[in-house]
Amino acid sequence: MPAGVENSKRADRRLLIVANRHPVTVKRTTDGQYSYNISSGGLVTGLSGLPPSLKDNSVYYGWPGIDVPPQEVEEVEAGMADKGGVPLWIDGRLMDMHYNGYSNSIVWPLFHYHANEMTFEEGPWEAYVKVNRLFAKKVAEDVRDNDIVWIHDYHLMLMPKMLREEMRNLNKKVRNLKVGFFLHIPWPSSMEFMKLPYREEVLESLLNADLCGFHTYDYARHFLSACHKILGLTTSPNGVMFDGRNVHVGAFPIGINPEKEVSAMKKENVISRVKELKEGSFKDKTVVISVDRLDYIKGLPHKFHAFDMFLENNPDFVGHAVLLQIVVPSRQDVKEYQILRSHISELAGRINAKYGTVTYQPIVYRHTSVPHDELVAMYALADACFVTSTRDGMNLVSYEYIACQYENHGQLVISEFAGAAQSMKGSIVINPWDTNDMIAALRKALTMSEAKKEENWKKMWDYVNTYTSANWGISFVDELTSIGTGEMPDVLTRQASDSGSDNEINGMNRGTDGVDKTESEHDQRNQPVIVQRDRMDSAGSGQLGFSDPAERMAPEAGAAVNGVSS
Repeated sequence: MPAGVENSKRADRRLLIVANRHPVTVKRTTDGQYSYNISSGGLVTGLSGLPPSLKDNSVYYGWPGIDVPPQEVEEVEAGMADKGGVPLWIDGRLMDMHYNGYSNSIVWPLFHYHANEMTFEEGPWEAYVKVNRLFAKKVAEDVRDNDIVWIHDYHLMLMPKMLREEMRNLNKKVRNLKVGFFLHIPWPSSMEFMKLPYREEVLESLLNADLCGFHTYDYARHFLSACHKILGLTTSPNGVMFDGRNVHVGAFPIGINPEKEVSAMKKENVISRVKELKEGSFKDKTVVISVDRLDYIKGLPHKFHAFDMFLENNPDFVGHAVLLQIVVPSRQDVKEYQILRSHISELAGRINAKYGTVTYQPIVYRHTSVPHDELVAMYALADACFVTSTRDGMNLVSYEYIACQYENHGQLVISEFAGAAQSMKGSIVINPWDTNDMIAALRKALTMSEAKKEENWKKMWDYVNTYTSANWGISFVDELTSIGTGEMPDVLTRQASDSGSDNEINGMNRGTDGVDKTESEHDQRNQPVIVQRDRMDSAGSGQLGFSDPAERMAPEAGAAVNGVSS
């Protein structure tokens, strides 16, 4: 069903959207008053395509990110209510331990296959439990018949079970309530997930949702494998049996609002800025753009080393090939991120010293947030976009770049470990751990014929323009509301089954490489469409990933940070 079309199963229902950070930004003005502004990115964008009956009945729950004196709480709550928001007042120190502790020092690195970056202590876990409990209590108090509760991301993975517990504590019976959970980062392989402290608690909580959604089929498959291996549950390609109940599991990949980029491209200030860049700093230059948050998952050292070797192996590009690297500041108070920043700054300086001249700087490195219009101008300027993530939930930068290339048809070179690579037919897919692969990919992207560039760009543009962020919200909600009706059951707990051996996971086989492999793509209801990707080492395109007509796109967590998507 197209985005925005009414569906009787979701008509006249409230949508309660729960996320760690509230989309309404609250600021105290110079005159002592408060201002309230709704974010233009993230969940708000993703839910823009909902029909009025549901969008107008949406309520956002989250931490407002500001401490308010007790005597002013009522005023701020009223101001946020006007924007459809409900704040959760949580002590800043507790929130810091929850966010920077268990969420980002344990879950984030492990789910991105960086277990060596984990630092575990009991205190942060206790804070994680407390914050999830506070969220659950608040929503349990407010929820009523026919509500849809949609919980978002790794900060709130304990909330589905806690919500049921709190409703039971209140002796609250709610008819036809639907609870959905969506993860905006990768779900790791079951072997990696087994390293997570309190892994059983996390899995059992998520299985108290009616629908668990992920960006890609691989992530959903890994989740199902973890349910089987750790909890001993029976799984199928689309769900898992838990306490005699089928919990639905699906893939709902990320998308953007391409009209935002296309409209920005038509602005006079953007057109002038593109001309200024082409005639100034980047005159007669071949520009490769990269836009990343400062994070070890983005493969920044890999990228800089590859560009160094690209210039060394392709001397004809020395003097005019430029890597324009935008690094958006992130977690600047964390030592590991400070070390990473110093390391990549040193690499950039070393490469510039090696190849640079008075008139040529091979790496233009900017550690700053970039306004949206400026970013669009840079996208439009670039001949290629270079994404080298070692793991990435999806990566919206790749989509934004394609949306800004309808005139020049620039090429996308993207890591196979970014979720977007599974969908972007026409992209050049690389292994960020293979320097030679990246060198060849860059050369291919920058020497491709105009006809081939246009052909590839059209494939990617068709995907980006069709599977927008708006489609994601409606597809997830429709999937959630299509699940059988009835009163909300009590808290669900583990019920192991006699399901197969360690090497066979209900239609899934464990490969010798340690990666879960499935025998069945999907059931007949879903009818998957295989998306083919251009590989550097093959004459044709290999089949990897899928895009399901029933499984559309989602805004990535943290998307559009000062105009830069994660």
